[in-house]
Amino acid sequence: MAEPGKKTDKAKTAGKQVRGFVNTLSEEQRMLVVLKAQLYDGMWEPMLDDLRNRLEGKPYIFKLASRIENDIERIEEMAEFESEHNIDLADYVDSP
Repeated sequence: MAEPGKKTDKAKTAGKQVRGFVNTLSEEQRMLVVLKAQLYDGMWEPMLDDLRNRLEGKPYIFKLASRIENDIERIEEMAEFESEHNIDLADYVDSP
């Protein structure tokens, strides 16, 4: 067990992976992370539901990007990364 206040090698590696991933995010991805935090209580599913509803012509809450299918792919990629690393990307991406 690691001493209190000291990061384990696993935590250091995860931190490097998170920073590396965040550094590769496009402006579109960063905006989606910010929108998730500000408009959807930090959850991807309601945002995905909005986008899918918009594609299907159903009522939706927010008008986001015009490239909905691309946004859905971006969200799914980022949600998977968050899940794998047990983080919230909004903690790493600054609001504009």
